Amino acid sequence: MRKLKSVLLYTALGLLANIGHAETADLGSLLEGDMRKLTLHTAPEATSDVVFLSADGEELTLADYQGKTILVNFWATWCAPCRKEMPQLAALQTQLGGDTFEVVTIATGRNPVPAMKAFFAEIGVDNLPLNTDARQALARSMGVLGLPVTVIIGPDGLEIGRLQGDADWASESAVALLTAITKPE
Repeated sequence: MRKLKSVLLYTALGLLANIGHAETADLGSLLEGDMRKLTLHTAPEATSDVVFLSADGEELTLADYQGKTILVNFWATWCAPCRKEMPQLAALQTQLGGDTFEVVTIATGRNPVPAMKAFFAEIGVDNLPLNTDARQALARSMGVLGLPVTVIIGPDGLEIGRLQGDADWASESAVALLTAITKPE
């Protein structure tokens, strides 16, 4: 009897795992260009409830965005790949931003707001938030080990996937992937 229960449990777990793989496989066909660096999780993962600050000092958490898909980008003013990537994130926000999707940028480490504003002005970005994680508490709790790191979080507040390094977030493949992720069920 114990062996039968084990076989049934193993079969059920295998079926559930295959359902998760099928959903990831569907999105996997959209992983072209820089999006090949994106790791999609087989099952959504919990995110952090650590506080970060807006440019005006308002305390925020990732849960404040629940109900919409967010693309969270951890960056810094000294990060050369971040300088290259930020205008593409701004273009993505212009194209897809709204009630169901938002690009959320969070400068981690020592990035004073005036320096962040100057950075955005230099690269011509005016539509992304100037959030900060000065003590890197959120970044550490999210396992961010280098910059930039971009995390996709679903409307349920769970992490769908992440990409280490820079990417062209305004590319056709990125827009197609994020459109597929944000489309209503």
